Amino acid sequence: MKTATYTVYQADHPADFSLPPLGPLVLVNRQHPLQSGFSVPLQAPDERHPEQLMELQAARMLNACLRAVNCTDRIVPVSGWRSHREQQAIWDETLACEGEAFTRSYVALPGCSEHETGLAIDLGAAAEKIDPIRPELPRDGVYGDFRRAAAHYGFIERYRADKIALTGIAAEPWHFRYVGVPHARYMELHGLCLEEYIALLAETPLVCRLENGRTVTVRRVKDLQALPPAAGARQISPDNTGCYIVTDWEAMK
Repeated sequence: MKTATYTVYQADHPADFSLPPLGPLVLVNRQHPLQSGFSVPLQAPDERHPEQLMELQAARMLNACLRAVNCTDRIVPVSGWRSHREQQAIWDETLACEGEAFTRSYVALPGCSEHETGLAIDLGAAAEKIDPIRPELPRDGVYGDFRRAAAHYGFIERYRADKIALTGIAAEPWHFRYVGVPHARYMELHGLCLEEYIALLAETPLVCRLENGRTVTVRRVKDLQALPPAAGARQISPDNTGCYIVTDWEAMK
């Protein structure tokens, strides 16, 4: 396991970055770039591709999902965690080769890329040659099996064609983002992107029921001191907008 420490770009109009930046529900886009100076534990989700790394829990869950649908030899990691320097190099190279319109559609600005968190992965169908910017990942066969299973392991297809106006990124059916369960399943069930999910939580807490019958309450708060004590397991994730998303699992009986 490796740990990467890096400093990321500050946008011209940064949001309030008083909160720790990293958590499974951190929102990263042009309006909410990453805060500078943090570290993330990294691990390869597929030992056959040790150069492609992800945040530790995300790597473990991706590996479990690929194994569950028996497609570890059919779906390969193409691009996982990237340093800020690597993201800058990809931006510059794509801009030089493909032009500004293509680059802004398919490559996030340095400091505004989910890949810099370690929570995102580009996946492709195993082939002798794979496009590093737009890898092919079909929707049928074993690839469809993976897509249907992904949310059960905490992953969402982050950039969908019908959400371009909200995400600012063209459709990328190969780009998957770890947000955790039950968030991924709720977003998948209701057709929400991460921007919409966080906005929804600003309006009302959500109560989700897991397959094992336990309930999970999800709320977005600004002041953690105002939270009631947790009765069971609790996860707190900064959302990179100045708030926290708090997930409370029903206590085991």
